[in-house]
Amino acid sequence: MPKIRTSRTKRPPEGFEEIEGILDEFAKKMRDAENESHEGKRKAESSWPIFQIAHQRSRYIYDLFYGREEAISRPLYEWLLKQGYADANLIAKWKKQGYEKLCCLRCIQTRDSNYQGSTCICRVPKAQLKSGTIVECVHCGCRGCSSDS
Repeated sequence: MPKIRTSRTKRPPEGFEEIEGILDEFAKKMRDAENESHEGKRKAESSWPIFQIAHQRSRYIYDLFYGREEAISRPLYEWLLKQGYADANLIAKWKKQGYEKLCCLRCIQTRDSNYQGSTCICRVPKAQLKSGTIVECVHCGCRGCSSDS
């Protein structure tokens, strides 16, 4: 959880108290993932839990605001984005068709791909892959975030 500066920052909008406990749980998970031992893991593999927790936290806030019940208000949603509780760029992609299940922004960046000008392998629909092929994203450990999978 990002630090909230009480001297410069306004108080959180109404409704923050209801979700504060869950956001604290995400913060604890994030601290545990950051402090976890990296022994025996590949270089990229050590950051996968951090990506996954950040994704879960952003998805939680997204679902609260854009879900069926609309559990949080717009001022609270914008405050959460401004304070860094959720990734605003990732949420902006989730609103677009074909990116509803996107795991991280690195998976759609063409410059980070093994093949010039393409996206990550986890973005390929599972129906187009060879049967029995296990897909695992190099960047975040995702096993497929294509909307068609």
